[in-house]
Amino acid sequence: MSGGPVLIIGAASDMARAVARAYAQRGHAIQLAARDVTRLEDDAADLRTRFGVEVSLHAVDALDLASHKAFVDGLPLPGIAVCAVGAMGDHGESLADTEKAALVMRSNFEGPASILAHLANAMEQHGRGTIVGISSVAGDRGRASNYVYGSAKAGFTAFLSGLRNRLAPQGVHVVTVLPGFVATAMTEGMDLPARLTAQPEEVAEAIVKATATGRNIIYVRPIWRLIMAIIRNIPEPIFKKTSL
Repeated sequence: MSGGPVLIIGAASDMARAVARAYAQRGHAIQLAARDVTRLEDDAADLRTRFGVEVSLHAVDALDLASHKAFVDGLPLPGIAVCAVGAMGDHGESLADTEKAALVMRSNFEGPASILAHLANAMEQHGRGTIVGISSVAGDRGRASNYVYGSAKAGFTAFLSGLRNRLAPQGVHVVTVLPGFVATAMTEGMDLPARLTAQPEEVAEAIVKATATGRNIIYVRPIWRLIMAIIRNIPEPIFKKTSL
């Protein structure tokens, strides 16, 4: 793995907490970043006590694009940066209210991409580092049930792909994570199929493995690769008649 601390952006989410624990367990110093760092104080104390690692807290608002360069410039350069920023929103509300739709798009694409762009530039200058973006299988093809969220994730996936292509010759590795369903607070109350639903700890272990082995794109549960390959290849005249 790359040297330096592990930065977790959007560190208050269930997946992010699991990622922080997985890296701390392996002895990495941890940088926890979120809009409200007071929410992270208990997490930081737990990581220090349980794993004996250094933990620092950093405030960042993913939607405040003008602040992102200063945020990155003020950090000790992380060896690994994991972006877990995102918001599913309510699809029905997004259809009825374009401002809510725009917030979903900014939260899942514009904001995360802006932060990672600044981190990419810093890592490129030093010729080292790993960037991990948690995207979604929802971005593999637009579907009527969630295309606002899915379109933002599609943009983020494409951004990560371009970043990986650009930075590979510079010694910077970019990983795209496509978890599928994950049992978190965001999906609480949803009727999720057990075979397709990962736990946050599963996602965390998949990320740690990918950053250690140099993998580029990971479907946390491999069955999602097959499912999305089928969905992507349904002919458009037939796809228009589906209710996926």
